[in-house]
Amino acid sequence: MHQFWYQIESEINHGNKVMLMYVLESIGSSPGRQGFKMLVSSSGLIYGSIGGGMMEHKLVELCRDCLIKHPEHPFMKRQVHQADSAADRSGMICSGEQTIAFYFLDNKSFRMITSIVHSSDPEDVLVVNEIGISLEKRARLQSQYLLDLSNKQRWSLVEKINFRPFLNILGGGHVSLALSKFASQVGFSVTVFDDRKNLNTVERNDSAHFVFVPDYEKILDYIDPGQNRYFVIMSFGYRSDKILLQQLLTCDFKYLGMIGSQRKVDQLFAEMQSEGIPKLKLEQVHTPIGLPIFSKTPEEIAISILAEMICVKNTS
Repeated sequence: MHQFWYQIESEINHGNKVMLMYVLESIGSSPGRQGFKMLVSSSGLIYGSIGGGMMEHKLVELCRDCLIKHPEHPFMKRQVHQADSAADRSGMICSGEQTIAFYFLDNKSFRMITSIVHSSDPEDVLVVNEIGISLEKRARLQSQYLLDLSNKQRWSLVEKINFRPFLNILGGGHVSLALSKFASQVGFSVTVFDDRKNLNTVERNDSAHFVFVPDYEKILDYIDPGQNRYFVIMSFGYRSDKILLQQLLTCDFKYLGMIGSQRKVDQLFAEMQSEGIPKLKLEQVHTPIGLPIFSKTPEEIAISILAEMICVKNTS
């Protein structure tokens, strides 16, 4: 996120002018998702993406024209990805549509861009509207984006720029090590919890924060549930998995998954239902965890888990 704005800061600092394209809304199978950004600089630099293909090529050319004309005000364009659309055809046929805002940035924008580059406050939000771009604070914004598309002349998108989903891995073994690495690379803030000290796989894990938990029966004392929280249970054994699952099912979460074979899952769920835990509650758990890609190695298993979490993140 900040790397993109750093590129704009660098271009302006070197005396160049920049056109910024920002995807406000994405509907259906549009390749450019909400929040995608792209810059076109008078230096010739092109960085980022709004979805690629013919549409992107066409709009890059539009930006180059704007860099010559210096538009006074931001503007917005709708792109429909269907060949038979009566208006706003993008040149692509993947279906769906997207709405893109355009901003001309020069040395007058430098201070604002610099403030974005150096932002670290979790309450900082980027406000993108028909007036321009600004950095503000919104303490209670729960989701990453808040959109208002009133009409073609007025729009507003609020983006929580330091937004990161939080992944809590309960267990510090080999799959945990691989999952920590891959998840951190795609933007998750990762914490690993384990009741064992001096684990080799924890000592080698430089992608996650580690929390030693002396008693799994008190895991709720160590975690912070919420709608931006992802939990993956992969502790040392069946009983500790059960202890963790019983507690986490009482919490608010975005994703809850548990590693294990189908036989283990069936046995555990039957046991928990006999103890009074509703079947509907257990159906919230992603288990056997991960997408069914016949994964074998810790790395392959981690990829299957991460893919499932990304699917939940992007579709719910």
